[in-house]
Amino acid sequence: MLDPREKVALFIDGANLYATSKALGFDIDYKRLLQEFKASCYLLRAYYYTALIEDQEYSSIRPLIDWLDYNGYKVVTKPTKEFFDSTGRRKIKANMDIELAVDAMELAEHVDHIVLFSGDGDFRRLVEALQRKGKKVTVVSTLQTQPPMIADDLRRQADLFVDLVQLQNRIGRDPSERMARMAEREAQRRQQETD
Repeated sequence: MLDPREKVALFIDGANLYATSKALGFDIDYKRLLQEFKASCYLLRAYYYTALIEDQEYSSIRPLIDWLDYNGYKVVTKPTKEFFDSTGRRKIKANMDIELAVDAMELAEHVDHIVLFSGDGDFRRLVEALQRKGKKVTVVSTLQTQPPMIADDLRRQADLFVDLVQLQNRIGRDPSERMARMAEREAQRRQQETD
């Protein structure tokens, strides 16, 4: 997939990758993901994009965001926008496409290859623009779900499409491992409180 001489940047659409891995029945191990790319190329940057709900006392994504931020990822967040639709239902809007696209275009002159973890068809024009700049673009998503998580026009535009299933053994972990780790941490916390 990658030439070891290439300078590579990863652009991860957090919500899209989360939905894709969940649909495939596994969690992403972000430490292993970083190691996988560092072992196979010159990894210049790894960006992770996600929206956060403001004014929420606890966000389930906050521990992941903090871990990524301290462990080699450039985390880009923005607050969600809340609105009410025409029927009066509360809706939350969270789109990081522009932030990801701007960062990719700005970094393009410093890399040879961009790896985009997203199946969002809105990124087809970004891929096309990066290719016009002479950059190779790999898109990682999946065709293995019904419906597929990758937009057909994005897959066709990419220089290379990698199905996330192909990376599962190298960057994935079983969701039950996460539950076991959480239970272990809770037991350790309780033990510390009683000591």
